[in-house]
Order: sequence, then structure tokens, then C-alpha cells
Amino acid sequence: MSARDIEFGRLITAMVTPFHRDAGQSIDHETAAQMARILVANGTDTIVVSGTTGESPTLSHDEKLALFRTVREAVGTTAKVIAGTGNYNTHESIEFTHEVEAAKVADGVLLVVPYYNNPPQEGLYRHFRAIAESTSLPAMVYNVPSRTVRNMDAATTIRLANDVPNIIGVKEATDNLDQVAEIISGVPANFRLWSGNDGDIFTKMAVGGYGVVSVAAHVVGRLIRQMVDATADGNLTEGARLHRHLLPVARILFPPVSPVSSPASIKAAVSLLGLDVGGLRLPMIELPDGARERLGDFLKGFETDPMHA
Repeated sequence: MSARDIEFGRLITAMVTPFHRDAGQSIDHETAAQMARILVANGTDTIVVSGTTGESPTLSHDEKLALFRTVREAVGTTAKVIAGTGNYNTHESIEFTHEVEAAKVADGVLLVVPYYNNPPQEGLYRHFRAIAESTSLPAMVYNVPSRTVRNMDAATTIRLANDVPNIIGVKEATDNLDQVAEIISGVPANFRLWSGNDGDIFTKMAVGGYGVVSVAAHVVGRLIRQMVDATADGNLTEGARLHRHLLPVARILFPPVSPVSSPASIKAAVSLLGLDVGGLRLPMIELPDGARERLGDFLKGFETDPMHA
């Protein structure tokens, strides 16, 4: 079986990292396991661990490995696990990917566009190719220009899709639908594009996208599951209806409505619904009280997921 034959599903959730409310903000592994099982119960096919939403930049190497193991053991064979192993250092990303593969704690890896050092498109291509060719694990590349400052052009994604068989797809968090359409038109049929934004799942799927790597699925996974399935089945009327219904959720969870970048709002939302996932590690900060109250009021009037598996 090739890497692209492995099914990661249409609804992938980038999971928060729960912390204890102690001075060191140590990882709460018990709650992490519970959160993972809840996500699967509410429709998630695959869980991304230690991505943007998981506060990857503030987790140590050993913390990440331990967290991968916790989630892997929690979901067993009920869902797949993708480990965030990429950063702006190609060699370090390769070494960490090797460790994850050897430990057998993930079914695939997530490789983000290098941030801070702002490489050119050829640098992006070589970076991703070097990591992916060093492992047998399926790799998903992650384009998120709002955070990395560097957009990975459609041409670069298409080169990777055609040249590197175990790069299985892209988490595309740009809002440029022309770029999305260009990628889908230029890649092999077994290369998949997942939306990286909860507000444009339907529109990206309507032009040929496969699904979503979601944040909002922590609290409305069942509705997102319905929207994704309806759209994939060709029921665009129902998909569009659910898209419109879910838009207020995407708006309140992310800037500019949310005054703080993700994952502040989603951690607050999960906690407000009954599962305390702790605070955020600096330099990220928690949602201010006023915004938290508005979020709580909104959630009371929306059909959210149960916070139990």
C-alpha cells in the first residue's frame, strides 16, 4: 500500500494541548486522552497533535513525543494520528520525524511551511522533499501564510505532489480560491487538499477540495461532519445550508471577532462546555473576560457537541 492509499478521512481535527493549571503548566495527559476520544466520538477521522492549535512552538521535544503517545494510545484504531514534526530547521525536522516513525506513535506527519527564516519557493520545495523522502510515513504539508508570512505558491505544491509520492496532500490555509483551484487542477487525483480554515470548508470542497483540518470541530464536530459528508456526496444545497449555519461559529472563534489568535478561543469554548483544558503558555494568552463571556453566551444558543465520549 502506498502512502496515498492510506485514508485519513475528510474531517481531521487539530487538537488543543491541555495544560494543568499549575505554575509549570505541565501537559494534562489524562485530559488530552479524554479530548481525543471526544473528538472521535463526534466525527473526527484523524487527530493532528502538536500543530498550531496544539501550541507546538511552546512544547519541548520530549513533551511532544509523550503527547503523541498519549493520543495514539487513547484512540487506538478508532482514528489516525498525525504528528506535527516540521519546523523551520530542515535537519531537525528530519531527525524528529525519524524519532516519531521509530516510536510508532503516529500514522503520518504534518510539515508546516518554515516560519521566520522566510525561504524562497525553491527552498520550500527542497525542505519538504528532504523531510518526506527521509521517512516512510505519509506527510501532509501545511501552508498557513497568515502565520508563517511566506505563502507556498500553487506551483510549488504541484511540484511536490508530482515528485514526492509520500506527500499525500496539503492543508491549505490560504483564503485564495484561485490558488486552491490551481492546485487541485495540477495535482494527481490521489493528492488531497484539506481546508485549513473553518470558514471556507464548503467553498474549498466545492472546487474539488477533500475536507478540512478543523479547529471548530472541538465543539461542533457533528455539524461539520454533516456538512463535509453532504458536500462530498454532491448534496451542495445541504452543504451550503450547513456552511451558512456554521459561519457564526467560525467568526466568533477567530480574529477579527476574537481579540486573540487561536487557540485562545477554542480552549475557552471547550472549557466553557465542561472540559477544562487549561490555559495557554506564553507568549499566547487566554481570552479576555469580556470576550469569554460573549463566547459563552453564543455557545448557549448553539447546538454544540457533548463533552464526553
